[in-house]
Amino acid sequence: MTDFSNIEYLKNGNQKQVKAFKVLTQNKVLSNLAEFAPILVGTIPLNIDIENSDLDIICYWKSKVSFIEKINLLFEKATDFNIRETIISNKESIIANFKIDSFEIEVFGQNIPTKDQNGYRHMLIEYEILQSKGDDFRSEIIKLKQKGYKTEPAFAFLLGIKGDPYAELLEFKI
Repeated sequence: MTDFSNIEYLKNGNQKQVKAFKVLTQNKVLSNLAEFAPILVGTIPLNIDIENSDLDIICYWKSKVSFIEKINLLFEKATDFNIRETIISNKESIIANFKIDSFEIEVFGQNIPTKDQNGYRHMLIEYEILQSKGDDFRSEIIKLKQKGYKTEPAFAFLLGIKGDPYAELLEFKI
């Protein structure tokens, strides 16, 4: 299985993955966030991205105030920067969005270790599904995403999963 906790795997990926690796490393995005155990998640690591897919980075903060201060310090001068607080699944969440080069980047932080966050858990399950189902399934996911489906609902649709796709996918057995 790919070690998603380290972005080295992107160097040997498709054109967009290689470009993402360069942007993240040259701009020290993950190394500057190291104290928050950042992990790149989402569609680009899984090679199911579409044209406007962003780079999703999850982080684990112990102090919300310190995390917000650090995000502001690092990225407030980036193009289209904004940061907001919200509640997701009854958890305080901080979301920052900005652009570096041609990539839209979202930094998502919660007071939950990154490997326990749903974004990471979804990605691992989706990776296993993609490995077991093959390239035709991957192509169908991409087609659904191009039609406007979000990732988890696209997986749920193709797998015949009923109910909340975000919750049900976490329980899916391959």
